[in-house]
Amino acid sequence: MKTDILIIGAGPSGTMAASMIRQAGLNAIIIEKEQFPRYVIGESLLPRCMNLLDEGGFLKAVEKQNFQKKYGAVFIRNGNVCEFNFNEQYTQECWTWTWQVPRDEFDKVLADEAEKKGVEIRYKTEVTGIDFLNDKQLVHTKNADGNEQTIEAQFVIDASGYGRVIPRLLDLDLPSSLAPRSSLFTQVEDIHRPGGTAGDRITIVEVEQGVWIWIIPFSNGKTSVGVVAPPEFYNRYEGNYTEKLRKILDDEPNTTGRFKDVPYAFDSVFIESYSIAVKQLYGNGWVLTGNASEFLDPVFSSGVTFAMESGWKAGMLAARQLKGETVDWDKEYVKHILQGVEVFRTYVNAWYDDTLQTIFFTDNVSPKIKSQICSVLAGYVWDKSNPFVRNHHKTVYTLAGMLKEGKV
Repeated sequence: MKTDILIIGAGPSGTMAASMIRQAGLNAIIIEKEQFPRYVIGESLLPRCMNLLDEGGFLKAVEKQNFQKKYGAVFIRNGNVCEFNFNEQYTQECWTWTWQVPRDEFDKVLADEAEKKGVEIRYKTEVTGIDFLNDKQLVHTKNADGNEQTIEAQFVIDASGYGRVIPRLLDLDLPSSLAPRSSLFTQVEDIHRPGGTAGDRITIVEVEQGVWIWIIPFSNGKTSVGVVAPPEFYNRYEGNYTEKLRKILDDEPNTTGRFKDVPYAFDSVFIESYSIAVKQLYGNGWVLTGNASEFLDPVFSSGVTFAMESGWKAGMLAARQLKGETVDWDKEYVKHILQGVEVFRTYVNAWYDDTLQTIFFTDNVSPKIKSQICSVLAGYVWDKSNPFVRNHHKTVYTLAGMLKEGKV
C-alpha cells in the first residue's frame, strides 16, 4: 500500500499535520497505537492554539463541545496571588481566551474532523519498524489482531508523543538539560469548586521551591489536579499513588479545603522524569513533531501548543517538498521550533530557580512589562517585537535582578 505522507500518532500534532497535508491536496494515513477516546494529560491550552485550530480547520468543531473557556492563569505562593489576564497582552492580533479540555474528548474531536477531511486513521495499530530509503520510507505496521502490513510513504511525520517511535528506532534521544521532575495526577469530582476566576483559568500553586500543584477545571464538573516535583519529593509520603496525592493536597493550605475527601475519577497516575530532548528534528524523508521531538515541562502548559505548532509547520513543509519545492528544514522548521522552545526554556528555568517568582509576586512591575510577559504565557513566543521573546533570558533575569536590588 502507498500514501503520500504517513503520520505516526493521532494526537493534536498528528491531526494538525494531516489537515495541512489535505489542504495541500495530498493524501495522509495516520497510524495510532491506541483506540480513541483515550486519556492523556496536557489539558490547559494556550491562546496561540486558537490560531492553530483555525488554520487547521478545527475551530468550529471544537467550539461545539462547550469546553471550559480559559481567560488567564493564576499563580499562588505563600498566600500571595499573581493573576494574568489574556485580554491584557502585548502581542497584536492575539486571542484573549482559549479552552481547558479533557484530552480524551478534545483529541477525539480533532481526529474525527481529520477523518472528515479524508485522512485515514488506523487505530490500535503500531509501527514496528521503518526502512529509511533515499526516495521512500517503508513503514511496517501491526494491528491489534496481529495483522502486519508495510506502507510505502514518500515522507513520515512522527507525532507519536511519548511513544517517540523514530527517536527510539534511530537512537536520537538525549537527556534533557532540565533537572528530572515527575508528576502525580488525577481528575476529581470538584464538588467544592469556588466561583469567580477559579473556574475559568488554570491555577498554579507553589508548594515549595521546585514543587507545584496544577488545578484545571473543566465544564463537565471535573477538575484535573496534579503535582510536579523532583522524584525524591514523593518519598516523603507513604502509601500508593492515590494516598500520596491526597496527603500532598491535604498538606497544602491552598488545596486542602477544596479537594479533601472529594471523589477521584480514577486512581492517581505517576509519570517519572518526563523531560527529554533529541539529537536532531528531521532527516531524509522524516521529521519529528510534538513530544516526539522535545518536551520541556508542564508548568506553563506549552505542550499542546508546541505539538500543534510543530504539526502545523511540518505538515505544510512536507507537502511543499512533495510537490517539488525546495524546503530548508533547518531554517523553516528547526529554527522556528527551537525559537519557541528556547523562550519557554528560559521561563521554565526561571520558575524553578525562583527568578520568575520575584517578578510575579511584586507590585513594582509596570502594566506594559506584565503585558509582555502575559503574551509569552499565552504562547506567542514567536513575536520578536516583544523584548521578553526577542531577548528572553536577558530581560527576565535583568528585571528580576533590578527588583531584588530595589531599582524598579
